[in-house]
Amino acid sequence: MATQDAPPRWDRKMQQRLSRGEAAALGELYDRFASLVHGLAHRVLGDERAADGITREVFTHVWENPDAYDPKQGPLRSWVAGLTHRLAVQRLRATETAALAQGGDGTAEELERKVRSASVAARADYIVTSMPTPLRTALELAYFQRRDYRQAAADLGVTEDEARRRLRLGLQLLSTAHDAGPAGAPPEHGGAR
Repeated sequence: MATQDAPPRWDRKMQQRLSRGEAAALGELYDRFASLVHGLAHRVLGDERAADGITREVFTHVWENPDAYDPKQGPLRSWVAGLTHRLAVQRLRATETAALAQGGDGTAEELERKVRSASVAARADYIVTSMPTPLRTALELAYFQRRDYRQAAADLGVTEDEARRRLRLGLQLLSTAHDAGPAGAPPEHGGAR
């Protein structure tokens, strides 16, 4: 993604407040992004306690390193999601590698497949939750309620062409989940825009 000239005002202000050490800013950031962080970590790790640990790690890292985020590089949400993804994949690799070293079932190739699968699933979750509401709603109608574009158009109160456009664009965004690059690549900017 190209660098943005004018990052969102809230992101810039939040980064400045965190840099000044405002504890209230961390609380506000936590309120806004904790469910995203926990959900992504849980999707990668498949474990509630491990996801709780990653959530603590992410917000600790943000608090201790507020200048690591550069508002010119993209939304704070994407940066937090990328950090979460990276830490969760590191934890998954460490846990699974330790299990293999202790004689657990599986191979290094199976571990990489597991990491890649978890990464794609987490990236897809992030893309869906980050996409504009009209696209997400159209996809939810098609997937969960088995609506075709005509039925989705009627449910949404839009033209059939608009319903097709929303579904096509939503699916195009979602398809980028597989384009994450190497296993463990963060779900930053590329697929969520």
